[in-house]
Amino acid sequence: MRAVLMLVHGVRTEAARVAVDFAHAIQSEGIEVCVLESDAAVLQAAGLMGTRQVQTPPSECELAVVFGGDGTILRAAESCRGTEIPVLGVNLGHVGFLAEANAEDVNAVVRGVIDRTYTIDERLTVDVSVMVGGEVVATNWALNEASVEKAARERMLEVVVEIDDRPVSRWGCDGVVCATPTGSTAYNFSAGGPIVWPGVSALLMVPISAHALFARPMVVSPDSTLAIEIVGHQSTGVLWCDGRRAADLPIGARVEVVRGASVVRLARLSSGSFADRLVRKFDLPVAGWRGGAARRDEDH
Repeated sequence: MRAVLMLVHGVRTEAARVAVDFAHAIQSEGIEVCVLESDAAVLQAAGLMGTRQVQTPPSECELAVVFGGDGTILRAAESCRGTEIPVLGVNLGHVGFLAEANAEDVNAVVRGVIDRTYTIDERLTVDVSVMVGGEVVATNWALNEASVEKAARERMLEVVVEIDDRPVSRWGCDGVVCATPTGSTAYNFSAGGPIVWPGVSALLMVPISAHALFARPMVVSPDSTLAIEIVGHQSTGVLWCDGRRAADLPIGARVEVVRGASVVRLARLSSGSFADRLVRKFDLPVAGWRGGAARRDEDH
C-alpha cells in the first residue's frame, strides 16, 4: 500500500480543515495516511479518522505533505532528515516561501500526489559546530540558516568572522547570519543579504546591524568553512538554527558552519521559474513588462 505522511500547523484551524480534506481525498484512492503523534489530536478534532499514528516518519512513506507556514515546513524537514522522504508544503501562513502550493490549490496537490507528477529538488543544508576551549560542545544543522545573535538586548555582540581559516573582519553587531540559498529569502533577506537562486551552490554570511566600515554580505564557495568567534568581555551570544534550535554561546565560543552532509528534498508540483516565485510570494511590481511573453501575445 502507498503511504503519505501528513503534518499540520498545531494552532491554525484552517490548516487542519484543509489537511482533513486532502487526507480524505487520497484515502479514497487507497493511499494510507500517516500522522505524527504530536499532530494527531488537532487532526482528530477536525474530523480525521483512519490514520496511522507514528512517532517518526516511516521509511515506506513516499512523501510528506505539510499544511502550515514555513515554520511547519521546517519542522517537517527536521522530522524527515536522514530519510529519503521529500517534503511538499501547502501554505496557510504568510509568505510561505518554502511552500509549493496554497490552500486553494489543494485539489492540484491531491492530483499530483495520486498521479506522482511532482518533481524533487535537493536543497543544500549546513552543519554547525560549537567549540569552547577547543572542544566541540554542541552540533546542529539548518536548512535556512544558522544565526549567531546577541544574548542581551542592551549590549552589542563582539565577533571576529573567519572564512577558510583566515580572519576577515571584527564586528560589533546584533549578530551574524550564515545562510543557504534556500534560506536567502528568509532571515538573510531581512538582514539585507542577497537573494540566491536555489540552483546556485553557495554559502552566505551576513552581519546584522554591524557597527563597522566593512560590513557587507558575502557569498562564498559551498566548500568553504565559515567561522564566528565571540570575543570581547561583555556580551555572550545565542546560536539559532532555523529559528528552532538554540545553544548558548559564552565569550570565547567559536561557531563553525560548513556544507551539510545531507540534503533536504523538497517536492515541486510545477516547473515555474524562481523569478516567478519571487514575484508571486513578495507581490513584486512588474506592471509594464514588455518581455518575450508580451511580444508573443501581440503577435497573435
